[in-house]
Amino acid sequence: MNLIGEHTDYSGGYVLPLAMPQQTEVQLATRSDEAVRAWSAPGSALEPISYQLGDEAPHQAWPDYVQGVTRTLRTEGYPIRGFDLRIESSVPVGSGLASSAALEVGLLRALRAAFSLELDDVQLALLAHRAETDFVGAPVGIMDQMACSLAEERTALFLDTRSLAMERVPIPSGVEIVVLDTGVSHRHASGQYGVRRAECERAAALLGVGQLRDLDESDLPRLEELPEPWRRRARHVITENARVLAAVEAMRSERLDELGQLLFASHDSLREDFEVSIPELDLLVYLAEEHTDVYGARMTGGGFGGAVIALAHTGTGARVAESIVSDYRERAGRSPRVLLPRLSASPA
Repeated sequence: MNLIGEHTDYSGGYVLPLAMPQQTEVQLATRSDEAVRAWSAPGSALEPISYQLGDEAPHQAWPDYVQGVTRTLRTEGYPIRGFDLRIESSVPVGSGLASSAALEVGLLRALRAAFSLELDDVQLALLAHRAETDFVGAPVGIMDQMACSLAEERTALFLDTRSLAMERVPIPSGVEIVVLDTGVSHRHASGQYGVRRAECERAAALLGVGQLRDLDESDLPRLEELPEPWRRRARHVITENARVLAAVEAMRSERLDELGQLLFASHDSLREDFEVSIPELDLLVYLAEEHTDVYGARMTGGGFGGAVIALAHTGTGARVAESIVSDYRERAGRSPRVLLPRLSASPA
């Protein structure tokens, strides 16, 4: 999940994700032929699949992520044979929490072990990203795959997505993370996500730079040259990069109120300038802002659905989550899922 730095990675910017306790687990047995058979744990609605290595073809469904990985490995010259694969996951799909990247990275880790592939964790993330962009057709940046491969719980991964330079920044001890899933699903392989990426690329071209990462807050007056919506798209990316840098400094010095305000500002920008929020996300953030035990909150993930992340005072996370869910149920007539903290029984 991403603490802050949304829709910046495909513009070469900064991001600050961290790992959730939810996991995707794959179990793999090698075969002597070229066949791949994959199925999910009992109770899943996903249908089993089978195909031959070299015959991969996208179908806009979950098997594309498995096929994308095998096609990418073979294209890059990595020697793999057929295998049987069992998948089990507690990562919610379509919640902006990198479920597809978790599957890709988990599968690549298993294949690395099974076939003794010489891949470090960064190379593994790059292959997973290539599988999703080139085969699946989702125009995502590198953040999700890098986070799934390298992030840790309680430590945010401060990542420069242009250079791939990274640093692990501890989450301040006074903060407890709350994550609420709206239940409104989104898909990266279709719709407005790709439109937003194209708008950022067009804004960069109009401003005469290779990527919006090449600009900083001192360049904001230049945005007056741009027509809408490119002006607002560029403003979000430039100011969001600045917020990531400020968030890292706030975490290092444990300035928790400042960190919280950066999250609220990020959500405002995603709603107003980038236009990727929806009423359900906005309501959850508003309810979090009204709660005295919350430092800050924002939507997390690509938007158009998904989840909200909030920073609460340590020891209050469960109470905060239950309170927000209760208020949300009353105002919206529906209940989000509480993904963090782990509750003994999430509110129905």
